[in-house]
Amino acid sequence: MRDEVQDYYGKHLSGSDDLQTNACCDQTPPEHLKPLLTRLHDEVISRYYGCGLVAPAALEGTRVLDLGCGSGRDAYLLSALVGERGSVVGVDMTEEQLAVARRHQDFHRDQFGHGHSNVMFLKGFIEELDQLDLEPGGFDVVVSNCVINLSTDKAKVLTDLKRLLKPGGEFYFSDVYADRRVPAALTRDPVLYGECLSGALYWNDFLNLSKDCGFADPRLVESRRLTIDNPAIEAKLGDIRFYSATYRLFNLDGLEPACEDYGQAVVYKGTVAEQPHGFLLDGHHYLPTGKVFPVCGNSWRMLAESRFRSHFDYIGDFSTHYGIFQDCGLNPPFNDTTPSSGGGCC
Repeated sequence: MRDEVQDYYGKHLSGSDDLQTNACCDQTPPEHLKPLLTRLHDEVISRYYGCGLVAPAALEGTRVLDLGCGSGRDAYLLSALVGERGSVVGVDMTEEQLAVARRHQDFHRDQFGHGHSNVMFLKGFIEELDQLDLEPGGFDVVVSNCVINLSTDKAKVLTDLKRLLKPGGEFYFSDVYADRRVPAALTRDPVLYGECLSGALYWNDFLNLSKDCGFADPRLVESRRLTIDNPAIEAKLGDIRFYSATYRLFNLDGLEPACEDYGQAVVYKGTVAEQPHGFLLDGHHYLPTGKVFPVCGNSWRMLAESRFRSHFDYIGDFSTHYGIFQDCGLNPPFNDTTPSSGGGCC
């Protein structure tokens, strides 16, 4: 199927208007990104295919890897966010898309006032990152936008990118997921696959795969239902529902499989420029500026051992364990009439 996908994006699609469904369509960007998006080259925008936004907070000075960078829209947006002290490497398998991206390097260097281009594009397959000249542990952040579903070896992708991430680095990505396993017959349909549908993982298989590949606590940032908007394709898919979702996976060894309470808390300082009033870690954790916010051990580590460390004050350690956070879905199953003194970060 890899050759079919390469042909679909390299020769069949000449622009986003050629897509047959709405699976690879963006949401409205946040206000702080809109001015940057208007400065991207029109050809780069016209050849963009994605289902979300992959611009996490606090990227200044970081090194970012963009998997399936295509025409370079996200790579160039990220190049503005990382600044001249940072850098972005884009990887794509489609020569036609890479030609568009490379054609406009000087344009974007000038647009963002950089003395030199901080973007590099490599041709390669995201299942073969180990065959590219990429430094192990060399990236603060890896992103991808509606690309993992197109891969025929998703476990290899996750394993390779974990090796490329620094300790405390993260994989922040948007992709398409299904509410059940897609039948094998549909996965052989090149149009359904190219439209980012039949290669989509069942969401629970994705969670288990992430954990098997060393990302013990996947965090869902946001999600939305995809409506497809093509009656013929909807008829083929039957009752399968598809969702666009953004996850963040932190490269932290030893994360626990559940939300464990060690009496810890954090206080957000409000110092991330694009999030002055509160910090969004994931869909269950919005941390208001200045508020003492109880968190589980995993959340504490995701902040304390990542690029976000300096933006928080930290309370507590791991010396005393109080069990599972209440209301986290993993409370003890036993009957107990004793009132709980717990509170939850979830």
